[in-house]
Amino acid sequence: MRALPVPDPGTPDTRSPTRYLWWTMRTQWRPLVIGIGFAILWWLGQALVPYVIGAAVNAFTAKDRGALVQWSVVLLGLGGVQAVAGVLRHRFAVITWLSAAYRTVQVTGRQATRLGATLPKRLSTGEVVSVGNSDIASIGNALDIMLRGSGALVAIAVVTVILLSSSLPLGLMVLVGVPVMVAAVAPLLKPLHHRQQRQRDLYGDMATRAADIVVGLRVLRGIGGEQVFADRYREESQRTRQAGVRVASMESLLEGMQILLPGLLVAAVTWLGARFALDRQISGGDLVAFYGYAVFLIAPLRTLTEAADKLTKGHVAARRVCRILNLDPEITGGALAVPDGPLADRESGVVVRPGLLIALAAADAEDAIAIADRLGHYTPGDVTLDGMPVADLDFAALRERVLVADNAAKLFSGRLRDELDVRGAARDDDLARALHTACALDIVEALPDGLDTEIAEAGREFSGGQQQRLRLVRALLADPEILILVEPTSAVDAHTEARIAERLGKARAGRTTLVCTTSPLVLDRADLVLYVADGTVRSEGTHRELLQADPGYRSTVTRGED
Repeated sequence: MRALPVPDPGTPDTRSPTRYLWWTMRTQWRPLVIGIGFAILWWLGQALVPYVIGAAVNAFTAKDRGALVQWSVVLLGLGGVQAVAGVLRHRFAVITWLSAAYRTVQVTGRQATRLGATLPKRLSTGEVVSVGNSDIASIGNALDIMLRGSGALVAIAVVTVILLSSSLPLGLMVLVGVPVMVAAVAPLLKPLHHRQQRQRDLYGDMATRAADIVVGLRVLRGIGGEQVFADRYREESQRTRQAGVRVASMESLLEGMQILLPGLLVAAVTWLGARFALDRQISGGDLVAFYGYAVFLIAPLRTLTEAADKLTKGHVAARRVCRILNLDPEITGGALAVPDGPLADRESGVVVRPGLLIALAAADAEDAIAIADRLGHYTPGDVTLDGMPVADLDFAALRERVLVADNAAKLFSGRLRDELDVRGAARDDDLARALHTACALDIVEALPDGLDTEIAEAGREFSGGQQQRLRLVRALLADPEILILVEPTSAVDAHTEARIAERLGKARAGRTTLVCTTSPLVLDRADLVLYVADGTVRSEGTHRELLQADPGYRSTVTRGED
């Protein structure tokens, strides 16, 4: 089955949370308007039922059989209208909910891709996760309630007109009572807004803490820090719980007001209508109708207070989404075409020459990481490709041409084949060659379903060395023109490292590869070795030449041992 194309969500208006919510409405105005139309029809079908029942009661007391049958048929028709309109209203409500929620997922996902390495520097993991966990539901609910809320307003207006035409005092009571009820609920919304914001912040912090504990559980066990982090998580959990209780107390008060205030209005309308019936100012059928209107009004009035609550939550969620969407990436590109040629970092003097397997041995490992990040255009620097500044080159094309693979890269959950071949273009023989080069065939053979095995998040079932080899497979399958590997064999044994070093050059023949490492096994297989000390290139040559000529290099790669 072919997947349906996902429509472009467009550019959201992120100047304020209100503008963002308005943008989500504009992008789906057709289903929203149609849904509001069905919601109005659904509410009107209910609002007119008391009027029809009252008319039928009057026909019964007058012993007018024809009128009774006529109003009974009208009542049956209203029931059918409610059934059809209710189903269609709910259908369009679900459409608007899903559209608003997953359009937010689309724009935040696109923004995360645009931010790239900037995202983890500016926002915590929990902050981003909370958007998918709770914020999209709140934004969807805000649009969902627009349908029923709009219909409820129309229904209240129609009932008010009917009451005014039948009895001026009763109509005025409803006309005045509804605004008074709304005004009584309004003061609760602002403190609820603040409490929800506080709970949302704490929830994001707790999610970040949980992610840190899960990722670093092995390290925590190794240093005996499990209890310390468990205590910290417990403290944050309690603060989050207390914030949730404060939100729940305010929401319970709001919920109580939703029942109390409409109930008082219903009681007042019913009492006054009964007095009028006793004074024979209205008929028995009118009294039944007035009572029906009073009971009916509870539903639309509660819907209005529910709308205020959900719109408040939607506003809080939209503020969080706007915070993410308003971030700008630290690194951007230009519009020039990406040329072929040497990749050079003028700050350190490192030049990555085309078609060679080059090793970069740094006295300080942090220098190697900084150079790799500059060469890959992940951090600013004076870097050129064939003499052209990389900052002026097309960003997407540069990412296709230059790939930096380090040990901070993650394996994702899903089928192993899909996690290794992220572009979905590799053939089985391509996968086999990459697995052979990275000495990872034994990993796949040990899995129950081979490459079709579902792996857990971050590849938790694999050891550190196995994860490192699988990351190398993924980098090789990407097959970029320039591949920069940062310590690709630091977690494997010497025998495996020697085989990887021997096979890597053959696998990357004709391509440009830079390996940042101080492993003699890898350095000895490189076409050219660059020795970096204090952030700059001190010498270059083959591994054996540098061992003889540069004492600093010899001390770095032999760890101070002859």
